[in-house]
Amino acid sequence: MTQQPASPKIRVRELSVGYGVEPVQKSVSFDVKAGSIFAIMGASGTGKSTILRAMIGLLRPSAGDICFDDVNYWSLSAAKREQGGRRFGMLFQGGALWSSMSAAQNVALPLQMFTKLTAASIDALVQVKLSLVGLDSGRDSMPSTLSGGMRQRVGLARALSLDPEILFLDEPSAGLDPISAKRFDDLICELRDGFGVTVVMVSHELPSLFGICDDGVFLDAKTKTAIGHGAPLSLRDHCRDPTVHAFMTRTIPGAENAKSAGAADGTG
Repeated sequence: MTQQPASPKIRVRELSVGYGVEPVQKSVSFDVKAGSIFAIMGASGTGKSTILRAMIGLLRPSAGDICFDDVNYWSLSAAKREQGGRRFGMLFQGGALWSSMSAAQNVALPLQMFTKLTAASIDALVQVKLSLVGLDSGRDSMPSTLSGGMRQRVGLARALSLDPEILFLDEPSAGLDPISAKRFDDLICELRDGFGVTVVMVSHELPSLFGICDDGVFLDAKTKTAIGHGAPLSLRDHCRDPTVHAFMTRTIPGAENAKSAGAADGTG
């Protein structure tokens, strides 16, 4: 008996999004397999983060469907969407930490809001989540005292606080030096491999796209739709669309210096 292929973890069909009459992206379709690292790619201003906002429930699409495990997310009631959204972890660009809260307090916030755990249990879980992202110390540090890479790790620990099935990352390597970005990419892979989490990542950073992403969709600003589908390396080597080719083969400033530094540091 022939085994039927598993349904995708996420199925997006004919999705159109925008903030007014004029769409930012239209008729976008793609599938995300369970346990994969999926990239939403494209130049700045193409609507990558707008698509992501629709996927996590922050922006209602003007048309199309977003299905998680075959359930149409935007057809649900607001209460059901909120409940379903607790399956998601979200890391916003720059970490988006509350500046008045310590690292531990930032991570604890979702647990305080959405669980009935005791303060002691929350404190223990916060330490576990910080340890997962390599921050065994510094729990009492304020965001202003942390490096960009450390703020991203705290943001990631907070995104993991409710044990999400799907992790959404918005430009996770933006603003990081090449070595810190490589370490953060490695951490994402470790979390995917260790916990089976599905990752959807918005990025235009080629080292990250080529290094960790299994599949993806490429958005175009001119046509306002997806013009490429596939793994970033495959798009670089085989896609004939000139816009995709130019993006995927562009020169990365400082790439050679970063490679040398990574080798010297043992991360290359």
